[in-house]
Amino acid sequence: MTTSTSVTLHPVIAQVTQRITERSHKLRSAYLARIEQMRGRGPRRASLSCANQAHANAAMDSKTKIWLNQAQKPNIGIVTAYNDMLSAHQPYQHYPEQLRQAALRFGATAQVAGAVPAMCDGVTQGRPGMELSLFSRDVIAQATAVALSHDAFDATLCLGICDKIVPGLLIGALAFGHLPTVFVPAGPMGSGLSNKEKAAVRERYAQGKATKEELLAAESAAYHSAGTCTFYGTANSNQMLLEAMGLHLPGAAFVHPNDPLRSALTDAAVEQVLQLTEHQRYTPIGQLVNEKTIVNAVIALLATGGSTNHTIHWIAVARAAGILIDWQDFDELSAVIPLLTRVYPNGTADVNAFEEAGGPTFVIRELLSAGLMHGDVMTVYGNQGLHGHTVRPVLNENQQLSWQALPVRSTNEDVVRNADQPFAATGGLRLLQGNLGRAIVKASAVPADAWVIRAPAKVFTSQEALVQAYKAGELNQDFVAVVIFQGPQANGMPELHQFTPVLGSLMSAGFKVALVTDGRMSGASGKVPAALHVSPEVAQGGALGKVRDGDLVELNVHTGELTALVDAQVWAQRQVPALPQQESFGFGRELFAAQRRVVTAPEHGASTLFID
Repeated sequence: MTTSTSVTLHPVIAQVTQRITERSHKLRSAYLARIEQMRGRGPRRASLSCANQAHANAAMDSKTKIWLNQAQKPNIGIVTAYNDMLSAHQPYQHYPEQLRQAALRFGATAQVAGAVPAMCDGVTQGRPGMELSLFSRDVIAQATAVALSHDAFDATLCLGICDKIVPGLLIGALAFGHLPTVFVPAGPMGSGLSNKEKAAVRERYAQGKATKEELLAAESAAYHSAGTCTFYGTANSNQMLLEAMGLHLPGAAFVHPNDPLRSALTDAAVEQVLQLTEHQRYTPIGQLVNEKTIVNAVIALLATGGSTNHTIHWIAVARAAGILIDWQDFDELSAVIPLLTRVYPNGTADVNAFEEAGGPTFVIRELLSAGLMHGDVMTVYGNQGLHGHTVRPVLNENQQLSWQALPVRSTNEDVVRNADQPFAATGGLRLLQGNLGRAIVKASAVPADAWVIRAPAKVFTSQEALVQAYKAGELNQDFVAVVIFQGPQANGMPELHQFTPVLGSLMSAGFKVALVTDGRMSGASGKVPAALHVSPEVAQGGALGKVRDGDLVELNVHTGELTALVDAQVWAQRQVPALPQQESFGFGRELFAAQRRVVTAPEHGASTLFID
């Protein structure tokens, strides 16, 4: 398909966007007014006092110091999430020096404004530290704001990839909405043990059929080098959404860390962000991220079967730009957005196969060509709107960065498809609602024969309790696991991935199983039908707390229903249990008591920053 700017936008997308615009009018207008107050002030260093400048320049080399003291050259603030615990972020170690040298070549300067924390959910899964995971997003946003608070920068480069890090950086950057901002990715690791094989070993281990040594060998073969984990979870969904929002250079997401093309793209990010400053075509991030951009991000998530985490994170991101979205918006868009990819856990391929078959660039082009995305938006690249993001970066024969069009048809229809031949007519996520509350299900990962589950409930108050019941042989039957007190106010809403191999193995054994919880399972929720983020959460009196062992519970993806099939009178008389005494000290959890008290509901972004 070819992309045409004359394609008519799908009416549902137009309607949802208009509704978001009207709903957000007051908040968005106030946000834009604040940006306008901050612009038009020239190079930021010119406004600093001599003492301010001396402090900011003291450690710089003599050449850079001369330029900085002149205060007429643009200065880029680098906010980095580097650490060598995260394989995805380890490549950032040497980026600051590369970015500083590139800035000097392009007539500017660059400084590391600050660093933000970046925890690895893969390390903290099933451990107490995971209770800090969701809250780390807001800490990252605040740390980004602290880094930029020196008011010495004319543009921002954000170095981050993984789960909470990108949303946190983006929320923080939007607090400085008057600054042009480009995100600089580092790329995925090479393909190792396939995700399907890894999942199979995990299931065998849960069944007692594989040793710990075999499990560690499999995990190490899957996660084996620098770069993003190769399944399509929250981290790689982040990259897809940033591409769809025009906050990356086109096609930058999934180029490997050690590829020469990656280095060229990193230099180009410096050149590009300088072109967005007040000296050039001023494009601050707060104006670039608007109602249409946010809708494009949601559409990209749905078309690729991305992470359920973003039904939380992008609500908070939108709110940071003065825009209000909710799960109804996700659901209505999902009804008209086709599923164009099959990448694990929605298929067997990994993100390297996705990139080889066309990657985000192909998906964006197809959605635009079908009238399923807003093309008339600002981006960090060129003046063609989102249509400028339908080309792929390459190095030409002179090793210079250039851009080329993709093939008209998909080169691997097992991984990526054209919009006229999708894997499914609807998107990857659905809203479920009923007498248990409102929830999100990742429909794209669930086999068609598991879209309707009606079975007796088994109620648990922790991951450990469910796992112990499994090991005791108590779960060899059809059932719906109802896991309560896992929401943000209860315990910080940790991801519940200990369930995945357990419930997956029961499903493989032929039992009909499902999960209903006020907790999270992120982008790797797998094949088990899971109603996630049930709201209101049980700690706030949510009706999920009324479910008792043996109650018949129905999860129906087709109709969007999530219901306890209990007599209405009996249901009305039941009480929600009080939050049990839980361990809230150790591993830093005591430092987040205030966040647990004030955090908003998942459909409001599970935010500790926007609580009005």
